[in-house]
Amino acid sequence: GKPMLAGLIAQALGLDLYQVDLAQVVSKWVGETEKQLGKVFDHAERAHAVLLFDEADSLFAKRTEVKSSNDRHANQEINHLLQRMESFEGVIILTTNMEKSIDEAFVRRLTFKIRFPAPEQDERELLWRRMLPPEMRYADDVDLTEVARRFAVTGGFIRNAVIRASLIALHDPAAAARPVLRRAHLQ
Repeated sequence: GKPMLAGLIAQALGLDLYQVDLAQVVSKWVGETEKQLGKVFDHAERAHAVLLFDEADSLFAKRTEVKSSNDRHANQEINHLLQRMESFEGVIILTTNMEKSIDEAFVRRLTFKIRFPAPEQDERELLWRRMLPPEMRYADDVDLTEVARRFAVTGGFIRNAVIRASLIALHDPAAAARPVLRRAHLQ
């Protein structure tokens, strides 16, 4: 949902979207994270791209009271990010499910905040129908309206459930040539 919306925003602006891979940026070595972040910001600025930090709470976390050198270095990363964010000429999108974990200094710099409420029953049913492979056949015991009514879950949860159920259906020995999604696969 959120990364998809970031892609739509970038598309509407006619810009590329660069999703920051935190595993490639964050380092245990002092100063390396800042160096990698600098490269990301420089590259995005040269390319006039939208920067997406998905699950931003892990990188934009609140600063802590300095009790050790680790705390000082963690706060140093946050300060570096604040400076780069302030001087960046482009669009930055932060996504999170844990807004309260983000440092208030970052929150103050945000121009817009968009909240995604959990989908309602009709939206959940639509998500189930759109995410299930179109070639998937359904057994008579599958009622997606009922599934959407019974389980008030998010789009990400539905996506994971669809992948899991589809894989189970593919490997079901009773599936013959073409897989058939059964109610048991969804449970």
